[in-house]
Amino acid sequence: MSAEVINNRFKNSLLRKSSIFSVVLLFALSSFYSTTAHAERGKLISYRLITSYSTEALDSIWKAKNIKKFAAPINYPLDVFEVIYETAWHDGSAIEASGIFFLPKKADKAFPMICYHHGTQMVKDRAIGFGGEQAICTVFSTSGYMVAFPDYIGLGAGKKTHLYHHVETEASASIDLLRAVKVLLEKENAKQNEFLFLTGYSQGGHATLATLKVMQEKHAGEFKVTAAAPMSGAYDLAGIQTQYMFQPYKHPAYLPYLLYSYDEVYNCFDDPNSCFKTAYAEVLPPLFDGKHSMNDIDKFMPSIPKDVLKDEFVEAFKNNNDFPFKVALSQNSVHDFKPEVPVMMCYCTADEQVNYKNAFIAKDAMEAKGAKHIKLQNAGKKFGHGQCAIYASAYTKMYFDSFLKGSKHGRKGPLVKRMALATLKVKR
Repeated sequence: MSAEVINNRFKNSLLRKSSIFSVVLLFALSSFYSTTAHAERGKLISYRLITSYSTEALDSIWKAKNIKKFAAPINYPLDVFEVIYETAWHDGSAIEASGIFFLPKKADKAFPMICYHHGTQMVKDRAIGFGGEQAICTVFSTSGYMVAFPDYIGLGAGKKTHLYHHVETEASASIDLLRAVKVLLEKENAKQNEFLFLTGYSQGGHATLATLKVMQEKHAGEFKVTAAAPMSGAYDLAGIQTQYMFQPYKHPAYLPYLLYSYDEVYNCFDDPNSCFKTAYAEVLPPLFDGKHSMNDIDKFMPSIPKDVLKDEFVEAFKNNNDFPFKVALSQNSVHDFKPEVPVMMCYCTADEQVNYKNAFIAKDAMEAKGAKHIKLQNAGKKFGHGQCAIYASAYTKMYFDSFLKGSKHGRKGPLVKRMALATLKVKR
């Protein structure tokens, strides 16, 4: 089957029309209905206290993990809650989602809020405790920040399946969790001050900019973001990040994860499994059930992600900008808009999973549209994707702290602290 034939088949299954205008129109309508079908979202369905940390307990954890207090002070005890709330599925229908909320404790004190977006997760279930990015949130919280941590739609205790790197549902999960948390704060007699920060790592970097973009465009009167600090995110999905389709890659399962997600939202194909070579079309579908990890799925994938796809699909992707999957990647890229607030993008030049040039491309595109106060921060020249998260988060905290100390546009942090951070060795 020729590339032209397969391209036409996929385009016809999308809208039964051949023009790119029609494809873009579908994306626009999908976005419109998902944000207007339910005017009232963010309802707090339930919440429960999962654990509490005393300052003494945190001090013991810090010593065990070799966490230095100059970078991560222990100022407050904190409570950790699981939150169930209402948001919207991609078609606008109501759906339950979940998140975690980290609340520092001190009577009559108003704390700043961080919305922290986590990295890629394929297993639906998650525990709540001191580990991974929840540890980063704990560090933020005990130093004096409230932290809202959305699971995203389809993960955690939420309903349905996750829509990977989908702008509208990433943003709605965050926005509606922040709405639900406002009610929680009233019930817990806690207070938020005027500061609201957005951050997140890997997929969470993408979700950070997705949330900022949607907040600006659709909820500017409701949310006043102070600053955003996306970290090591694939912002240019249709550009620089696609190079990883065509070379050996540590986690080739990212590619079918995107294909399945975008087909669910945009109905790109009559059958998404028709994109895959026969052997993979049989083995992959059962693995995307929310019970298999990235590493589980990677074992069944070729080392070069595009090798899972039929040749005609690859040719259509490479040669036609109207190809539905390529359009989906473009529509869900988040580098090319004008942030109205300061932004600092952290990256590591040795990152083997997310090309660090995503940050440079985003900065150039944003400034070309008139954005001001866009900063870049190299968190480490030798750190891979996993280790980079620890150091990028430390730089992000210094950046956010600078606003609390009176900076209007954000600073990278004291030189002495940044130099000391570069010498640290953190136990993971």
